[in-house]
Amino acid sequence: MHRITKPNVVAVGTIVWLSSELMFFAALFAMYFTTRAVQGPTIWGESTELLNIPFAAFNTTILVLSSVTCQFGVFAAERFQNKREGSLLQISRWGMREWFSLTFLMGAFFIAGQVYEYAFLVSEGLTLSSNAYGSIFYLATGFHGLHVTGGLIAFLIVLIRVAKARRFTHQQATTTIVVSYYWHFVDVVWIALFAAIYLIK
Repeated sequence: MHRITKPNVVAVGTIVWLSSELMFFAALFAMYFTTRAVQGPTIWGESTELLNIPFAAFNTTILVLSSVTCQFGVFAAERFQNKREGSLLQISRWGMREWFSLTFLMGAFFIAGQVYEYAFLVSEGLTLSSNAYGSIFYLATGFHGLHVTGGLIAFLIVLIRVAKARRFTHQQATTTIVVSYYWHFVDVVWIALFAAIYLIK
């Protein structure tokens, strides 16, 4: 006999929610390119000269690599290994906690880099109200930064819950996977933002 299996409600709900978030960021992209077309290349050319593309590329690389470490944490959760089974230096024997902790640190580094970039741009006169470019730049990257911060909070919640639990259960593994969905989504959105803001002249 064939068993009828139901899809995981939490995972499906997360995917539906991320779809709505995708629409939100699509609106930001539309606003960016519409404003650019209306304002013309002059403002964009002058403002983009202030961007430190090598630094932003390095910061982007850190965020993208954090998706890799996050996925290794998912692999560990799928085999119900919540912590390392050896020395901290034996990376191949890391569990979900170690991989998610590293992902958290990398995400925090990205946010710190974004704050540093904001401070530099403000010192150069590019603020939220300086011109149309400044408004859309801070809105797009700022909202993404808030989403990254939300992901960092989610990592902390998962790590605390797992640390307090007596054993690693299927429910905790599912939570780990759901958080990874969100983190991968945030990373993919940033790659698109980085290409649109920093690379397309």
